[in-house]
Amino acid sequence: MTDPFTLRRDIRLDPRDHEFRPLRRLGVDRSQRITVSNRSRPVVDLATVHGRANLAQAIVVRLLTPVGELAPLGHPLYGSRLHELIGRPNSSTVRNLARLYVLESLAREPRIARILEVTATEVPPSRGATRSPSPATVLIGVRVLPIDSSQPLDLDPFALEL
Repeated sequence: MTDPFTLRRDIRLDPRDHEFRPLRRLGVDRSQRITVSNRSRPVVDLATVHGRANLAQAIVVRLLTPVGELAPLGHPLYGSRLHELIGRPNSSTVRNLARLYVLESLAREPRIARILEVTATEVPPSRGATRSPSPATVLIGVRVLPIDSSQPLDLDPFALEL
């Protein structure tokens, strides 16, 4: 059976700068890497991502984009309202709003057949950690059922800094 997402390809996002803070690192088959040769060995510059990894990346990008940001390009509803929570205290109300904003955003993704679960939780304190996690951090977890698939797609929880 052919993966329904094989026809969808995109550039793999793999940010390395600490200011950009990677939220999710997606793997890709080495044969799909785009390389630039500038000496004796090739340097990895860009890579493509497809299938389930493409959908996972698309979800993260959608959640990180403020809704309305792409309106000039003809996509006024693309994005999420998560940015509205920055600066608010990490309370159960704010975590429920984060969950609602994620649900609202994912409902507009045409490659998702059904949203199975969205969680917004506090960062649990680590045992034996020298530094406690930021009290302003919320972990967002997503589990969806892609179209034309019977296997759910789980995104690793990513951190939202309030």
